[in-house]
Amino acid sequence: MKRLTHIGRSGRAKMADVSGKPDTLREAWASGSVSMKKATLDLISTGSVPKGDVFSAARIAGIMAAKRTPELIPLCHPINITSVEVDLKIDRKGKGVVINSRVKSTGPTGVEMEALVAVAASALTVYDMCKAVDKDMVIGDIVLREKTGGRSGPYRRPSTTLKSA
Repeated sequence: MKRLTHIGRSGRAKMADVSGKPDTLREAWASGSVSMKKATLDLISTGSVPKGDVFSAARIAGIMAAKRTPELIPLCHPINITSVEVDLKIDRKGKGVVINSRVKSTGPTGVEMEALVAVAASALTVYDMCKAVDKDMVIGDIVLREKTGGRSGPYRRPSTTLKSA
């Protein structure tokens, strides 16, 4: 088993030293979902949610959260993010909203956490915007789907473990 880079020899948490790693283009794709009642989906799709445009608010929340990941996740490096995209779609078959984020950076450490945090913040914003009409919503399936760049090389989650995104 590989040694964890965030645990020092004494067993205490530490920030990993990435100073010796080369800058490479790094990208990460994460996804998640918010399950809800059909009536809630109908309100979102017609722009009738009392708090306003759910997808616009959730997209902005995701982008902002990705940029603030080091403030939310202990030991996460502040990095120079070059791109954040957050996409939300209604999934009538799955009765919910599917969220995808893609984050890019060129640097010595990856952007997986930024992509995951973007999805989580977007999902929480969907919940917040719609909670007045549906408190039974469920946030779930927040996963890293793919990452490229860095010493460990590319990663792609096997499709057998994925719901639609």
